[in-house]
Amino acid sequence: MIKLLARIYLFIFLGIARIVLRGDTHFFRAFQRALRGDSRCILAFRHPNGGEPQLLTWFILFRLRGLAKKAGFPFARSPHALFIYGYDVLRWGGWVARLVMPRVGGMPIHHTKLDSQGMTRIFKAMKEGPYPIAIAPEGQVTYNTEQILNLEQGTMRIGFHSADQLRKEGKSYPVEILPISIHFRYGAWGKMCLSWLMKRLDRFTGYRDRYKKDGLPDFTLRLRNCRDYLITQNEIRYGLPLDEKRDISERMNCIMEAALDKAEKILGISPAADGIMNRVYNIRQISWDRIYLPGQESLDGLSQVERSLLDLRAGEAWYAGRHGELVDFLWYFRSPIPEEESPLHLKIEYAQNLWDLANRTMGGSYATRNINIYPRRVIIQAAEPINLTDRLPEYNRDRKSAIQSAMDDLLKAYMGCIEEVNKAD
Repeated sequence: MIKLLARIYLFIFLGIARIVLRGDTHFFRAFQRALRGDSRCILAFRHPNGGEPQLLTWFILFRLRGLAKKAGFPFARSPHALFIYGYDVLRWGGWVARLVMPRVGGMPIHHTKLDSQGMTRIFKAMKEGPYPIAIAPEGQVTYNTEQILNLEQGTMRIGFHSADQLRKEGKSYPVEILPISIHFRYGAWGKMCLSWLMKRLDRFTGYRDRYKKDGLPDFTLRLRNCRDYLITQNEIRYGLPLDEKRDISERMNCIMEAALDKAEKILGISPAADGIMNRVYNIRQISWDRIYLPGQESLDGLSQVERSLLDLRAGEAWYAGRHGELVDFLWYFRSPIPEEESPLHLKIEYAQNLWDLANRTMGGSYATRNINIYPRRVIIQAAEPINLTDRLPEYNRDRKSAIQSAMDDLLKAYMGCIEEVNKAD
């Protein structure tokens, strides 16, 4: 089904017209070693847009082997990767996600719960091979291709634990992390779509009539007007003092704190420890659990009053989730406003993110965020793999230090990918 439909899906829903692989030798060799059984591989991909798993699944299944063979890297078997995803994806992703993802080897995991079953499944796949597992170290969609604001340690913890267990079993092959960064580029149609999107943003924020009267300002000012308007509307929404002279980051921090407090009060929970995003994950998990009632197979036997109370509880959880979704976006919305001479892809990304801010302000979520700019060229940039097995002596001396060192190298690899892509363009 994927072979028949995925390429059409990638174009219609993600706007992908062409895919280019760079750093291809790193990609080919890592897969060649893994598929031959000479290593275990974790595909650590960046996740700024949302469509990266679908894109990589199609590319690995139907393009990678032919490209590798042409370059002189024949594979021992057909390539595949087992993607790790959050349990909530199957909830907001709909029936298509629930049909496809488990059947292509995807492995669900909880962000906020101790998930021994999920981790056992992942470690089993790492131990047995030969297919790489694919993880987004950023933890979720980050909305920004050229800034990396957060890398979670789960990827390295899985990799080091797997390497340590394989060594104890007398298996000497390495566990490798293959960094992958994904970027979008646009042509003349992208400029036209950006113009259309800006007109829509002007209309949604009420600036269209003002511009008709006073004249259309430059692109940067239009973006700033839209951003400031949406920030002000959220300050009004949460009863915060209005002071446009304050730094925009400070204003967004106040909005995030107010939204989290609102959501937690609706759910009747205390703030989770360890920062803003863990609070977002906690709100998301509890909200979905109150809507989907995991472990409860049937509502038969409930009285009408009990059923109605559960419906009310689910409705409250849905509204709590809207506040959480706003924070989820704002936490990553820190890139500077593009200037008139900025590259087209940065202008498009910022305008799309402004649209998403409007979407979240109006009660939307990630599932309703996208207005795709068509068509776009995708660049998959691979970096040199990070060998965790070679670092086991350091890991056994000081796990925290070894994990942080590997995380630092992963961040450097991603920044190098960003630099390589921009240099090539």
